[in-house]
Amino acid sequence: MSGVWLFRNGVVKLVENPANEQSSTARKKVLLHTPSNEVITSYESLEGKLLSLGWERYYDDPDLLQFHKRSSVDLISLPKDFRRFKSMHMYDIVVKNRETFRVIDMQ
Repeated sequence: MSGVWLFRNGVVKLVENPANEQSSTARKKVLLHTPSNEVITSYESLEGKLLSLGWERYYDDPDLLQFHKRSSVDLISLPKDFRRFKSMHMYDIVVKNRETFRVIDMQ
């Protein structure tokens, strides 16, 4: 018997494939630009926001979108395909731009 035991609402159950169970109950995360209250839905929109904050685009790697800020050692690396833009990428942006972005649950 392999899997993960979950205790939820007073009920214990064995989940044999926790990745499938988690994806069905997890809420989708989105990146929110707080000054405009805009949900980022494309790289074009995100790039404009980052450029206005002083980030510069790097074109070295054809498989990634990369941004660097001259005033720091920070580098933001994102997958070229927006469909592969995950919450870990969103949190990376938030950590490097705390006052400007937030990750929220999609309603």
